[in-house]
Amino acid sequence: MNGIDAYKETSVTTQNKGRLIVLLYEGAIKFMYLAIDELEAGNYEAKSRYLIKAQNVISELNAVLDMEKGGQIAANLRSLYNFMSNSLARANTKQDPEMIRQIIKLAEELNESFKAISP
Repeated sequence: MNGIDAYKETSVTTQNKGRLIVLLYEGAIKFMYLAIDELEAGNYEAKSRYLIKAQNVISELNAVLDMEKGGQIAANLRSLYNFMSNSLARANTKQDPEMIRQIIKLAEELNESFKAISP
């Protein structure tokens, strides 16, 4: 492992939970933008790969929700994450960049909220 890889690993493993959530959102958003680029370029296989990566990130956000401690907020987030994942699956099938843009907007809003409450 070189110095850059070691730094990246250390920076991820030492982040607080709020900052990790922000990083996950940023990753999902990046993958969705890349999917739109590939879709508009006619690269459907690459578009699908990026959408699946975004769905995987959203699934991870969903999986780490603490439903007991999070109460109604966690339940609402679970509903949003399920909606986002299902919408990306439909966008992938329909080749619809506007559907992806709608989910990007939602993810960006959620990300801004987490940024505001994360130290």
